[in-house]
Amino acid sequence: MGTIAAALFILAAQQTPADRAIRDFMTDRAKQLERDFLPEVKTAADFEKLRPTLHQQYLDMLGLWPLPEKTPLKATITGKLTDIPGCTIEKLHYQSKPGIYVTASLYVPDPLPDGKCPAILYQCGHSGMGKNGNKSAYQDHGIWFANHGYVCLVTDTHELGEVNTTHHGTYSFQRWWWHSAGFTPAGVECWNAIRGIDYLQSRPEVDPDRIGATGISGGGAATVWISAADDRVKASAPVSGMSDLTWYVGEDGVNGHCDCMFLYNNYRWNWTTIAGLICPRPLLFTNSDDDRIFPMPANDRIVNRLERLYSKFGVSDKVDAMVSVGGHAYRTDLRRAIFEFFNRTLKQDLKSVTDPDMGHTGEKGKYRIEPSRLRVFPEEKDIPADCRNTKIDEIFLPATKTAAPTADGFEAWKKSLVEQLPRAGIRRGDGRALTILKPGGDEGWVVVLNAQDSPSDQLPEWASPVVSGKPFSIVQPSTGWTRKNPPNTVERSMALLGMTADSVRVSELVAANGHLVGRGEAGILAAYAALLRPEIKSVTIVDPPASHQSGPHFLGILKICDIPEALGALAPRPLTLINAKDPAFDRTAELYRLAGAADKLTRK
Repeated sequence: MGTIAAALFILAAQQTPADRAIRDFMTDRAKQLERDFLPEVKTAADFEKLRPTLHQQYLDMLGLWPLPEKTPLKATITGKLTDIPGCTIEKLHYQSKPGIYVTASLYVPDPLPDGKCPAILYQCGHSGMGKNGNKSAYQDHGIWFANHGYVCLVTDTHELGEVNTTHHGTYSFQRWWWHSAGFTPAGVECWNAIRGIDYLQSRPEVDPDRIGATGISGGGAATVWISAADDRVKASAPVSGMSDLTWYVGEDGVNGHCDCMFLYNNYRWNWTTIAGLICPRPLLFTNSDDDRIFPMPANDRIVNRLERLYSKFGVSDKVDAMVSVGGHAYRTDLRRAIFEFFNRTLKQDLKSVTDPDMGHTGEKGKYRIEPSRLRVFPEEKDIPADCRNTKIDEIFLPATKTAAPTADGFEAWKKSLVEQLPRAGIRRGDGRALTILKPGGDEGWVVVLNAQDSPSDQLPEWASPVVSGKPFSIVQPSTGWTRKNPPNTVERSMALLGMTADSVRVSELVAANGHLVGRGEAGILAAYAALLRPEIKSVTIVDPPASHQSGPHFLGILKICDIPEALGALAPRPLTLINAKDPAFDRTAELYRLAGAADKLTRK
């Protein structure tokens, strides 16, 4: 049994009843999402009519909608290697956004052939090469492509580049605010690749209409991201980079992957729809038969779906699967199949590739080019002073501010806000049965506990001043499953289903009636439940957090509103805020005033 498979077996054996219950819930949701694949698409025309909407939704789920401004690349070559037969290697960096540096190696044929060259954007997997950048581990591909008439750009990932950050925010570091902000490393890698294509098209040697993309593992996922996002990629060969929800969620496959492998499934797609956006461009879907993190059953399901989609365009021959024998790695047959694919699609060259692998010595850890020679920044002091890579999760997404309504436009503003909540995963029908710790009357006070609170049918001390002497019940939304750091299986899996643990809790609270009262995040969950259910009579929140930056967390909620705006949208229903000292809540008061309901907001 492989290391990952053994870890998954142990994890399953240690599951509590609460673990099994939530896993069953998520597995069922994954099956629902993958029961059909684009059932509304009967013809190619149907898909083309749907494509603009799908493309916008896809970019939104990556955190790339509206598409960022293409600021100057400021591409800079810091050195060249000229001693490798058949190619010149340029060490360069460009800025995908101001201060966001992408380090790369550009392999150029030497001598240049007549006419312009096809180009390959090579996306790296997760190779720990330190300050040399993970691009140095994939030099053999760059050398092969250059020796066969291609210009090849090999880019570092932002986690394992020369200036590295992390792909493991929710996996290892509890950065759940990534969910609320809509930030995912997948979006960064996709944007860096879009700008990489911009750079390739700026090169005089490159034919801008003949660009392909490939890469393995994390680079395979990134190949899918860029190929689905940008139709300038004319041929795509992802290697061991994508599975489906049945594996990721239903069989805990999410545990084998870091955050760059996933977008947030806000629109609740069948996961294969992502790769479907590549259709009808040539696609070689490549894998290995014993890959434990991209297993063959899922591979077969994806390929079958894609073949059916391509068939609607009459180009089933443009999508193919190649399977090698072995584990998660490159082998000669994989390389040759990929090289032949690009020769065929970008050069109309149908000859078999029979030459040996190039660049790698065949000995583990040994490379034809000493990795340090591929450094773009030889020393730490060479990194530009304006480099902001280490703050990428804080600065990559633009700050959003909810527009203020006018007094006569409050109801339309509120309606628009509530209609956008499903995009953040906040909707009816997602919850399981609400855990009722103390039954009470339907019209009384409902005390909502936080997930981390100890279950109890006793009135909490903080609720006594509000509820004392009145009929009440005590409820606690979903809780009790194991949170392991890493990999936080439940919370990370839910994002792939278009929900979060907190949005599931809101859906459970929608069943409540009467007056809701909660402390901290539980109070905010109660407020969102009230937005979904007008029958809830009032909301009282003790110690409310001022921003979703600290929780509760919903998918991309900060692109819609923050807590003060959500609370303001409750107007004209009574809202009581206790210990709401942050000035941010002045925004809530202003919204109540605009709604003509200033007397319905109480701040204590």
